[in-house]
Amino acid sequence: MPLPDSFLQELISRNPIEDVVDSYVRTKRRGRTAVGLCPFHGEKTPSFTVYPETASFYCFGCGAGGDVITFIKKIENLDYLDAVRFLADRAGMKMPEDKADDAVSRLRLRVLEANRDAARYFHSVLYSPAGRPGLEYYHSRGYTDNTIRRFGLGYAPEGFHNLLDHLRGKGYRDDELTAAFLAARSRNGSGRLYDIFRNRVMIPIIDIRGNVIAFGGRVLDDSKPKYLNTSDTLVFKKTNNLFALNFAKASKEGRLILCEGYMDVIALHQAGFTNAVAALGTSFTEEHARLIARYADEVILVFDADAAGQKGAKRAIGLLRETGVHIRVITIPDGKDPDEFLKHNGPERFKLLIDRSANDVEYQLIGLGRRHPLNTADGRVAYLREASQLLARLSSPIERDVYAGKLASEMGVGKEAILSQVEYYMAAQRRQQGKKQLSQAVRRAEEGTRKVNPEADKHLRASRAEEGLLGLLILNPDYLKAVSQELPAEEMVTAFNRTLYSRLLDRHRQGLLIELAFLAADYDADEMAYVSHMVQMAREAAQTPEQAAAYVKVIREEHAMAGLQSPGSLPDDAIQSLLAAMREQKK
Repeated sequence: MPLPDSFLQELISRNPIEDVVDSYVRTKRRGRTAVGLCPFHGEKTPSFTVYPETASFYCFGCGAGGDVITFIKKIENLDYLDAVRFLADRAGMKMPEDKADDAVSRLRLRVLEANRDAARYFHSVLYSPAGRPGLEYYHSRGYTDNTIRRFGLGYAPEGFHNLLDHLRGKGYRDDELTAAFLAARSRNGSGRLYDIFRNRVMIPIIDIRGNVIAFGGRVLDDSKPKYLNTSDTLVFKKTNNLFALNFAKASKEGRLILCEGYMDVIALHQAGFTNAVAALGTSFTEEHARLIARYADEVILVFDADAAGQKGAKRAIGLLRETGVHIRVITIPDGKDPDEFLKHNGPERFKLLIDRSANDVEYQLIGLGRRHPLNTADGRVAYLREASQLLARLSSPIERDVYAGKLASEMGVGKEAILSQVEYYMAAQRRQQGKKQLSQAVRRAEEGTRKVNPEADKHLRASRAEEGLLGLLILNPDYLKAVSQELPAEEMVTAFNRTLYSRLLDRHRQGLLIELAFLAADYDADEMAYVSHMVQMAREAAQTPEQAAAYVKVIREEHAMAGLQSPGSLPDDAIQSLLAAMREQKK
């Protein structure tokens, strides 16, 4: 639905972009801007910049950019209207009357409602005769009824239509149930709907706002798959959520315990460790790491002792290191998982494991020591070589110095020799990282441009002038009157830029504000990133009427050149003028 400019203006003023961003990203003020680590890609050096004066942001690393609405869309995985609603709720504002039929937003709401009613159904079944297998399973794991109620645990009974019949009886359409991943259509040609979750204990996934967004279902026997999880939907993305974060964020401990699975988390919460979370049916990702960094300064890893668990721990350490959070790792004796350890030893012993946990560097050094025979010269050399590579990845010179001293003392070698080896690996990493960042930045910029404005490759000179002009006009809307008299919209060479220019002209003629926030309704994340790139280029260039005129001159020349490729489309006087201009350029 089109939203009134007055509403959007108030929304932006009540949601200063620096305040909104600071609730997700740790930024530092730098003059008129604020910088921090980008929440949309992994990086060690801050390249994410907030511009309070223009209520916008731009990342020089991945090219993400836009206004405060675009930021919320991207970080909360919402569509435009839901992002506006999010910000309106944040500011205590009422949404304008929605007279338009916003199908996507309505479907999103129905999916959330269906999930909520499904969770209630599964929980009610658990305490019925049909749910006895599920209840016995939970009790066998030591879960109390209070824990079962707290997490809303349930049971999906055997049968293909139990949940379907229940939700259809509540008025849900079939397309709403398939969109929620609660039902699917048979592939045998009948096209009949059936319940996806059957004969499984059910664990609802709840977001930080209290919405049921997905489910995890576990079988009670040895059938496969052991776990069946909701696929990505309109309201759920595995990489954007952590199980039990809705509880853990309220713990106020400043740290989170990261486990491998639902059951470990539930067991820890029951034991009093209410800051435990887990990834959702997928390996740990950059998005998970950034999400943790939003809520904690420290994370404690509790992964299984098997090969898969240790591999997962190593991956998580690497990703979490990028966010700057402090990392500790628990090693559970005898290869037990947290749930099993708690059953046999109780919460006090687990608290001792936390207190005695090694930081991530010590944990990795211990692992290296186990892989190499330290009683031989070759084994010690190999160990020290890999240990030096590990220290080279540390960003803190104090950390590197401390651990180099520790290694030197333990292995009987000079600290300077270790630091020299570390510096060698750091230099190699810098060279590699520099090349990688440069190539990534160039690739991302090129990919973004090709995706949004594919004609740019064919008309490089024109598109660059168009981008420069459009960015300048967004920053300096008062130039639009003069520019519009010299450059009609149809003379823009590339289609996307032509459309954007027309939009700016229309708003100018109507006396409406020219800001990124008023464009966000019509452009997706990639398009807003492209527009933000234009604005960023304009910030770094001369912002004068003369510069605007220079851009106009180039665009008009390129438009005429494009027309010359099909001379029939140009009048004779235009062709003669162009030829004269070309002769003048050659002098």
